[in-house]
Formats: sequence, C-alpha cells, structure tokens
Amino acid sequence: MFDVGFFELLLIGIIALLVLGPERLPGAVRMVGLTIGRIKRGFADVKSQVEREIGADEIRQQLHNERVMSNLEKQAKQAEPPASNVKSNRHPAVTETDQTASPVTASSQTTDSQDADPSAATQQAPRNDG
Repeated sequence: MFDVGFFELLLIGIIALLVLGPERLPGAVRMVGLTIGRIKRGFADVKSQVEREIGADEIRQQLHNERVMSNLEKQAKQAEPPASNVKSNRHPAVTETDQTASPVTASSQTTDSQDADPSAATQQAPRNDG
C-alpha cells in the first residue's frame, strides 16, 4: 500500500518536533496513535460484519436450495406411479420406436427363417395323416 521506510518516518518525526515543539509532541503522538487504533478497529469491525453477512447470505442460499430440492423431490414422488403396480416384460432401454418396430421385425424374421430353412417350415407345419 504505502512504502514508508525508516528514513521517511524519521523525517516526519523531525518535522513534527520542529513544528509542535518538545512540549506538545508526546500528546500529539499519543493522539495520533489512539486515532490510528480506532480507525483499525473500525475497519476490523466492518470487515467482520461483512464476513458475517456473507456467511449469513450463503447459509440463506443453502437453505433456500435445500427447500427447493425437497419440493422438487416431493413433486417427483407424486408424479411417478408406484413401482409395485407397474409390470413390464420389456427391457427399460427399449424405446418407443423399437416397441412399434418389434412386432413387424419379429414376423418378418420368422418368415425369413422359414424361407431360408425348408426343414424348419416342415417341422412347424402340422401333419395331415388323414
């Protein structure tokens, strides 16, 4: 902040001694010291108040976020049906397009396999001994 070295302080002391004189210098130094102490304490108080406010704001934000998350979880639980009532024979990764395409693909695979293997067609066809 300020680059005040020993020689600068010595120069200020000598000028103060010349201006104020030896009788008033100790009282002036004491007053300057007390004033600087008050200023430092004031800055420390402001700093601690700001830190407390920042901490309080963070706590308020965290509590608000927790309330929002709990509300979202409650809404999600109300929106989804109970798992015990839902029964599915399909894998959960099957998409809607796969479900609509599955019956067509299955019937075409059966026909294709019968065309490719004539013995499979005879095995599936009922015998007429009659």
